Amino acid sequence: MVFAIATVVFLLTLEPTAPFWDCGEFTACAYKLLVPHPPGAPTFLILGRLMSLFSFGDTTKVPVLVNALSALSSSFTVLFLFWIITRMGRKLLVARNEFETETPEPTSFQTLLILGAGVVGALSFAFSDSFWFNAEESEVYAMSSLCTAAVVWIMMKWEEHASDPDSDKWLILIAYVIGLSIGVHLLNLLAVPALAFIYYYRRSKNPNMVGGIITLVVSLIIVGSVLVGIIPGLPTLAGWFEVFFVNNLGLPFDSGLIIFLLLFVGLIWFGFRLSYQRRSQLLNTAMLCFTFILIGYSTYLIVPIRSSFHPTINENDPEDVLSFVSYLKREQYGSRPLLYGPQFNAQPDHYEEGAPRYKRENGKYVEILPRAQEPGYADADKMLLPRLYSYDPNHIQEYKKWVPDLQEGVKPTMGQNLGFLFRYQIGHMFWRYFFWNYVGRESDIQQSGTLTPFSPAASALPDRIGKSFAHNNFYAIPLILGLIGLFVQIRRRGHDALIVGLLFLFTGIAIVVYLNQPPIEPRERDYTFCGATFAYAIWIGLGVIGLGQLLAAALKAENARASVAILLGLISPTILLAQGWNDHNRSGRYNSVDSAKNLLNSCAPNAILFTNGDNDTFPLWYAQEVEGFRTDVRVAVLSYLNTDWYIQQMKRRAYKSEGLPIAMSDATYVQGNNDMLPFSPNPAVDSLDLKQFISLVGQGSPLLKYTEGNYSTMTFPTPKFFLNVDTAAVKALGIIPKDRQNQLVSHMEWSMGKRAIEKKNLVILDMIATNNWKRPIYFSSTVAPSDYMNLQPYFQLEGMAYRLLPLRDPNYDRRGDEGYVEKSICYDELMHKFSYRGLNNANVFYDENNLRFPANYRDKFARLANAYAASGDLAKAKEVADKCLDVMPDAAVPFDFYTPQLVPVLYAVGEKDRANAILDKLTTRSINTLSYYQTHDGALFDDAQRAYLLTLQSVYQAAAQVKDEARAKKAYEVLAPYLQQQGQ
Repeated sequence: MVFAIATVVFLLTLEPTAPFWDCGEFTACAYKLLVPHPPGAPTFLILGRLMSLFSFGDTTKVPVLVNALSALSSSFTVLFLFWIITRMGRKLLVARNEFETETPEPTSFQTLLILGAGVVGALSFAFSDSFWFNAEESEVYAMSSLCTAAVVWIMMKWEEHASDPDSDKWLILIAYVIGLSIGVHLLNLLAVPALAFIYYYRRSKNPNMVGGIITLVVSLIIVGSVLVGIIPGLPTLAGWFEVFFVNNLGLPFDSGLIIFLLLFVGLIWFGFRLSYQRRSQLLNTAMLCFTFILIGYSTYLIVPIRSSFHPTINENDPEDVLSFVSYLKREQYGSRPLLYGPQFNAQPDHYEEGAPRYKRENGKYVEILPRAQEPGYADADKMLLPRLYSYDPNHIQEYKKWVPDLQEGVKPTMGQNLGFLFRYQIGHMFWRYFFWNYVGRESDIQQSGTLTPFSPAASALPDRIGKSFAHNNFYAIPLILGLIGLFVQIRRRGHDALIVGLLFLFTGIAIVVYLNQPPIEPRERDYTFCGATFAYAIWIGLGVIGLGQLLAAALKAENARASVAILLGLISPTILLAQGWNDHNRSGRYNSVDSAKNLLNSCAPNAILFTNGDNDTFPLWYAQEVEGFRTDVRVAVLSYLNTDWYIQQMKRRAYKSEGLPIAMSDATYVQGNNDMLPFSPNPAVDSLDLKQFISLVGQGSPLLKYTEGNYSTMTFPTPKFFLNVDTAAVKALGIIPKDRQNQLVSHMEWSMGKRAIEKKNLVILDMIATNNWKRPIYFSSTVAPSDYMNLQPYFQLEGMAYRLLPLRDPNYDRRGDEGYVEKSICYDELMHKFSYRGLNNANVFYDENNLRFPANYRDKFARLANAYAASGDLAKAKEVADKCLDVMPDAAVPFDFYTPQLVPVLYAVGEKDRANAILDKLTTRSINTLSYYQTHDGALFDDAQRAYLLTLQSVYQAAAQVKDEARAKKAYEVLAPYLQQQGQ
């Protein structure tokens, strides 16, 4: 029944498409078994591929099926949790003899309490905020929770049958599940200390503190052995064998790997033989566990196998054992100091060479030079447990919010360091998340706090907070019930309470310490800590047993007492379900895939499209790889263009798209070469011909080279660039709109600025110089302006993307926005081609992240409407404005910064009352929200406050433009104090 309830709820609230963040990538990679970002998730991808087969060729069903894999993983997790709670509940209520070899049958009263505890605890976890979120999307965290629940339950089965001759089979099964879980997520390993204590208490006649310490140390050694010794250690050793036997002994490629595998299998055989010779059950079981971990871990073989076929998504290109090691170690992401390292003021006093990288050349592995340089620090600049470590200026400002007495240029004290650990990393980034699940959540706005029974009523809060679907108050009922369960278990089964506590500690606080999170995250990270909320749900369930004991004085009839305790306990999952339904129900949300298709449809055939981060890119990958949508458009991820492996992939054909027009060789772009081109001024050079510059960089010309000792790099001598345009050839291509024929230039000029040119910018410049306008080049409108490289005067807005053309708008300098609005193209795309499914449905929950893309739509609608109004076509202007307000009404997608830009159009077409209503609503909403943040720790909500200040600024500008002095004055009076603070 519990499994069925959880399954039905999760499937009913499932997102019908590929959600934002990593889900689009995982869905695409599962469907075609491609290679996602390191360290991959091969177990998840294989199972996702199996699920996708049930689409029977209907690719639009693939994301639903892969999402359903998470839903089913979650409901099975709930099932295992039910079994775990009932087993622990039985141990609480039913007396057992020594070593628990016999188990008396529980009475009907005890049975009711035990089953009630399982139902309440399991369903409370099922409907907890973070776990429910994970159940709705194609991410790895739901399956990771399943692995954790499975190994805990299996260990309890071993505990029950530990006296049986074949009980060790349960331990071997745990090893296999752990091996499989490596191919999902490493969080499962953190359950090992809790499992070790189950083993210790079951096997030890007289458990004591010394034995407990030894158990803890051994369990941590096991975790470390898997985390370091098996996962990257074995492939690293295999890589060493491969290089040695190929380079030193002259054997062919892969011979070292084969020799390593033969020796390794021989050692395993020797270990088994030794266990039989010595009749050692311990050694034999250990060897079996080791072998089954490897069998589970073997799912990772699909990574190099699939990579060797050069698929369209092949991140890091881990096709051989050497690149596979780099992939497993996530080397591209860098590292954070953990137990000992530099603090944020530390200055590197030397540089150390990074790990070598190799390529196959002339029968040997040739090291790719130069190696990456990693900064090294003096011991005086290092400290124990460094928490204040990032030297990013933005991070330093955020550190000061949590450690007010922190000073730049001064080494932080251990007190300041630990203050940040406890206030931010543990307090804000763990306990806040924990309370979201079992106390209440204020809203979906990033940094939002906990909603308690004593918090103000929703009606007393700004609409964006009080009316948010994520404004959920559980009145701390699950928390209180869990505290009752914890107290009961400590009193009656202290050892079991310690085991659950260790599970809570290692899947919660220990993760916080290990991650060493910086003070700025792109999104909330609560999904990481579901192991801790899982552990606490055990105590929530046991709280029902505690209620049954507390009611003993009031109700003598045992079955009636059990029934009342269960009914009181069911308040917990009921309130979680009732409060959480509307913000976890994603069944009508299509925003992510629609935004991807709309962006692709903004591009002309055979286009090149530059995108920015995960949400700009992964939904596009899904659309192309799974649905085969607009595969003629080549999506180029700007951050990946800083890597050599991605540039090489971009040169290859993909589906209908030819390789990118990149002229320079692979050697020019190899890692360590041309990663950054610093500005080195040369007064003799006024401006640079782009084609000549690319040629000189490709040749490694001494004219641009700067050398100091062993360090050498290419530079650029002036920020001014130009590109000559063959206007006749451009006209022949037919890419110039009729209304812009007189804007065609024979000479494009722009400034790159004086900051260093990154490799990604160099690649873009290479393509612009090489392409000769034959393929359309677009930048997504969501790309950071710094990546536009000051080419905006030559941008033409087409839907959701800017096309680069040799056309300069004569009004650009006066207008100052990004790109000329090509009205006919934008009209066709925004009004006819684009899809806006669900954006007019007020019952669909769009969280802070999901509101960003509708805001971009509003911006483009407003610019198009204003362009028509400026040209005198008021009928089209009204049509565009009406369409914008119809497909994204305020009730479904709240008005934002861009909405006031429609006001001048509405005034021009006689919709004055409608325009004034927009201005009044946004003014009132902004004032209420800003007033709230002024009294509620507004420093944590800089981004939220900035959004409302910008909205007020937009209101002021719109009111001033239509000469509504009263409304403009009201907005300005609120803005003035903030402007004075910023010296404006």
